[in-house]
Amino acid sequence: MVWPLEFPGSQYAPLNWSDVIGWTEDDQLPAFKTFRASCRPIAAQKGPLAESKAIGTSLRDPCIAARAADLSDSAKAREFFETNFIPLQISRVGEDAGFVTGYYEPIVDGSRVQTDVYTVPVYRRPSNLFVRGYSQASASMPNKGAVFRKIGRRKLVPYYDRAEIEDGAIAGRGLEVVWLKNQTDLLFIQIQGSARIQLEDGAMVRINYDAHNGFPYVPVGRVLIERNIVPKEQMSMQRIREYMEQNPDAAKELRRQNRSYVFFREVSLSATDEAVGAQGVPLTAGRSIAVDKSLHVYGTPFFIEGNLPIESETSNTPFRRLMVAQDTGSAIVGPARADIYFGAGADAGRVAGRLKNPARFVMLLPKSLDPVSRGKTMPLPEDRPSATIAKLFPPPAKEPPKEATKPAAKEAVKETAKEPVKETVKDVPKEQPKDQAPQKKDQPAAVNIAPPADKAAASSAPVAPAPALPAVPLPEARPKAAPEAKSATPGKSDTAPRVRRDP
Repeated sequence: MVWPLEFPGSQYAPLNWSDVIGWTEDDQLPAFKTFRASCRPIAAQKGPLAESKAIGTSLRDPCIAARAADLSDSAKAREFFETNFIPLQISRVGEDAGFVTGYYEPIVDGSRVQTDVYTVPVYRRPSNLFVRGYSQASASMPNKGAVFRKIGRRKLVPYYDRAEIEDGAIAGRGLEVVWLKNQTDLLFIQIQGSARIQLEDGAMVRINYDAHNGFPYVPVGRVLIERNIVPKEQMSMQRIREYMEQNPDAAKELRRQNRSYVFFREVSLSATDEAVGAQGVPLTAGRSIAVDKSLHVYGTPFFIEGNLPIESETSNTPFRRLMVAQDTGSAIVGPARADIYFGAGADAGRVAGRLKNPARFVMLLPKSLDPVSRGKTMPLPEDRPSATIAKLFPPPAKEPPKEATKPAAKEAVKETAKEPVKETVKDVPKEQPKDQAPQKKDQPAAVNIAPPADKAAASSAPVAPAPALPAVPLPEARPKAAPEAKSATPGKSDTAPRVRRDP
């Protein structure tokens, strides 16, 4: 059975390739090579797979085609994407554009051993760290969610937060991978998720994200903005670093506002290899992005278009480029949200640190999921079973003509004059002219009060004196009703006015 695509909280619309702004100006060959790298694990998948995300396993066919193709021409690369995909503009519901930031791989000095200069440890994943649904030996751990440590044989409690770890909660257990000069370097490595550690002997140690302590990530830049320390329009990673270097005591308190803490593992990469993303393949500077993995599948191509501060903090450099989803991050949430990877080193860090801009997202959807053709074959609801429903909910019976109710109304008023009045007169002005015309046939009786059936039957019984009724002129008497109507007992006839009394 064919069902439509569904991205929670999203809106999307199919486009023509000619509607994708900047598509023909981009060089799709680097994007094709990046996509082809993502296709290695995707094309190797065998048999039906359980995939709850919108595009499911539909990337497998384009990936098999990409692995079989050996393209070296930009025009051929563009033709490949146009042949195998359909452009789909996507954003949050009610928004025209998405949002992009940048990230990079820091290169910092470090040491294999603790010294007077290198005093800050980079920890590997502790053995007493537990994540529900994952074994301690798992090679891949989630980047968010509840994390516990075991006390005794059964008791699980939240893991240590940043302050506790900085104060030595897990020190001395042989978990140190390398040592750094300061906590600010470590914080930025934890934000980026990987780093290159330059040792004193010239060797390079590569580390990647491995696990976290379970606390939600709190951007320290946002804290500085909320405290009116740095204006929002001036916020960047460079401004955060400058503030922390100039205010070491305040930096410690600020850093601990983010209770999240990341653990790393050492990876076997050369000094020239790019960092490895969450998909498990090397990233490509300027072509790889981190996306919300709860919505998107790794390997999905996205064309991103916007004006970004690439050349300087105040520049609006046109950015129109085909990217590939190969990574994720706990702060990357939503259908049109991406973190652009800019490479390694200080220059890449300066560009990545100033990105926080709107941009339009066009998702490349495999043709097997063409929403237009799928919509033509999507099953429609069955015809409304009107006859069945009509039997279950018959319309109310039509009331007899109102003429027969007028004499009964007069009689009801006479009988009610002996009792206290608890209802207000409805639909009748307080001061009605005496020469007002009689009510129309389809209007209700002038006075909507009458005794209940048991009161009417016992009208001869003594009752307490009642206050006088307001002077309400009644319509002139009509011709006498038929004898059977005249003798009808108020409250018993289906056509007599009924009184609803409050309990």
